[in-house]
Amino acid sequence: MEERGEGQLTEHLLIGLASIIVLGVSAQWIAWWLRVPAILLLLLFGLIAGPIAGFLDPDALMGDLLLPIVSISVAIVLFEGGLTLNMHELPKIGRVLRNLVSLGAGITWVISTVAAHLFLGLDWALSTLLGAILIVSGPTVIGPLLRHVRPIGQVGPILRWEGIVIDPIGAMLAVLVFEAILIGELRHATTEFGIGAILTIVIGSVLGLCGAWLLTFFFKRYWIPDFLQNPVTLMALISIFSASNALQEEAGLYAVTIMGIALANQKSVSVRHIIEFKENLRVVLISSLFILLAARVQLDAISKIGWGGIGFLIVLIVIARPAAVAVSTLGSDLEWRERAFLAWIAPRGIVAAAVASIFALRLTEAGYPQAERFVAATFLVIIGTVAVYSLTASALARKLQLASPNPQGVLITGAHRWAREMASALKDAGHQVLLVDTNWENISAARMAGLPTHYGSILAEDAHDHLELGGIGRLLAVTPNDGINTLAALHFSELFSRAEVYQLPAQSKSPAQQGNPPHHLRGRLLFSPDASYAHLSEQFEAGAEIRKTRLTEEFDYDAFQAHYGGIAIPLFVINGRHSLGVYTTEQVASPRAGQTLISLVHPEEEQRQAEQGEPELEGVADSYF
Repeated sequence: MEERGEGQLTEHLLIGLASIIVLGVSAQWIAWWLRVPAILLLLLFGLIAGPIAGFLDPDALMGDLLLPIVSISVAIVLFEGGLTLNMHELPKIGRVLRNLVSLGAGITWVISTVAAHLFLGLDWALSTLLGAILIVSGPTVIGPLLRHVRPIGQVGPILRWEGIVIDPIGAMLAVLVFEAILIGELRHATTEFGIGAILTIVIGSVLGLCGAWLLTFFFKRYWIPDFLQNPVTLMALISIFSASNALQEEAGLYAVTIMGIALANQKSVSVRHIIEFKENLRVVLISSLFILLAARVQLDAISKIGWGGIGFLIVLIVIARPAAVAVSTLGSDLEWRERAFLAWIAPRGIVAAAVASIFALRLTEAGYPQAERFVAATFLVIIGTVAVYSLTASALARKLQLASPNPQGVLITGAHRWAREMASALKDAGHQVLLVDTNWENISAARMAGLPTHYGSILAEDAHDHLELGGIGRLLAVTPNDGINTLAALHFSELFSRAEVYQLPAQSKSPAQQGNPPHHLRGRLLFSPDASYAHLSEQFEAGAEIRKTRLTEEFDYDAFQAHYGGIAIPLFVINGRHSLGVYTTEQVASPRAGQTLISLVHPEEEQRQAEQGEPELEGVADSYF
C-alpha cells in the first residue's frame, strides 16, 4: 500500500509538471494562431487550471521550491531581455528613458500609493509597497506586445528599454520599502533605504560586469567548447544572480540585467547563439511562470476587492501612466502621437506577480492581515492592464499612424535591375518596398525609379536600427551571393519570423557545394527550384518581363499559362490591397479568379501563341514593368 501511495504521488507530481508545460506552450501556440497576445491566454489557462477547475495547485506541487524557481526564472528572462538591448539606441532615447525610470517611476509610485489607500483600503505601509511593485512593466509583456504591434519611430526602443530596465529598479525599490516597513522608525528606515539602494546598484553593477567580462574572456580564448557555451552562460547567470542576492537582497535582478546588456554590446565575440538559446528558453519559462502564478490566484480574494479594484486599475491606466509620460517627455523631440502611444502602454507582467507573491508570504509571517488583498490587487492589475493594452495597442498604433494594420511590405536585399523591376511591380500594386544594397550604382538607379532605398549592408550589426521598417512584413534576399542571401534570411528571421524570410535557390547544384543549405539554416526558397540569381538574370537578358495580370473566370490560371506557353513563373499573388502572397518552391501555384498575379513572362511566347491562332484576350496584362 505504501509503495502504491508513493507511486500515485509520483504520478500526480509528473502529471502536474507536464500540465504546466502543456498548458503554457499550448497557450503560446493558440495565441500565435489567433494573433492575440499570448499572455492573455496564459493567464486564462492558469486561472482555469488553478482556482476554477482546481486541477493545478502550485504550492502543493512544488512546496518551498516554488518561489526560488520563480526567482531564478525571472532572472533568466531579464538576462535575455538585456541581451536584446543595443547601446546605439541610447543617444536618441536616452533622455526620455532616464526620465521614465526615475521621474516617471516616482510619479507612478506616488499616484499608485495614494490610489491603493483610497480605493483598496490598504494601510499606508502596504499601499507604499504595492505602489513600488507596480512601477515595473516587464519584457515578458512588452516584448510580445511590440512584436504584435510593431510600431515605428522611437516608441518601440523606448518601451523595450523601459520594460527591461525598470524591472530590477522596481524589485529593488520594493525590497527597500519592505525592509523600511519592518524597521518602522522613520529616520532609521530612511538611512537603511539609502544604504540598501547604493549597495544594490554597486553590487549588481560590479558582479554583472564581472560576469559578462569573464564569459567574454573565456569565449575569446576558446576555453569553452561551442557545445558548452550555452550551459556555461546559464551557469554563470545563475551564479551571479545567487551571489548578488546573497550579498544584497534582490540585487540579483539588477546584476543579471547589467550582465546581459554588457554581454550583448561587447564587440570581442559573437553571442548570437546564446541569444537564440535564451529566446527559446524564455518562451518555456514565461509560459510556465504565468501558468504557475495565475493558478495560485484566489478568485474570492479578487472578488472581495470589488469596484475599488476597478477604480484602482482605472487610476493606473488613465492618470498614473499619462502623468509619468507627460513629465518624462517634456522637452523631448517626440511627436505628440509617440507621446500618446507611450502614455497608453504600461502593462505589468511576471516580475510584479513574482515579487508580490514573495512579499505576500513575508507579510503574512510578519502579521499583516491584508497580505491576501495585496496579492489579489497585483494580479487584478496584471490581468486588467494586459487585457486593456493588448486589445487596444494595435488599433491605437494604427490610429496614430505608428503601425500598419497588417504589414505586407517587402524588404528586398539587392537593388540590381530585375530586383528594381520586381519592387516597382509590388509598389505599383500598393505595397511598401525597401531596397538595400552596397552597390551605389544600383541604389542610384532605384532612387531614380522612385523606389525607397537604404545604402548599406543588410548584414550590418545595427541594420535593424537604421532601416525604416514600418509597414514591412517580410524579407526577400535576391543578391547574386548565395551566402549573403542565407545570412540575411537568418539575420531577419527573428524580426519577421521564419515564415516570412525568403531567399533565392542556390546557383550551384554540384555535389561539392551541396546546393541549398538545410532548411533550418536558410529562408524559404523563392519562386521555383531553378529560380537562382543566374537563371533569373538569363531570363531577363533573354527578354523576359514582369507583368501584373488580373485573373477572371474566363481567363483563369490555366489560360494564363497557355497564353505564355506554359513557362511563365508566378512570383507573387495579390488578394486585395492588404494581402500579398509570395510563391516558393514548396507551393503549387493555384491562384483563383479575382486575384492578381505578378509573374515573369516571355513576350515572345505570347506572340508565338497568337501566331498559332490563339484568340487575343483583351485586358490580359494590366501592367508592364
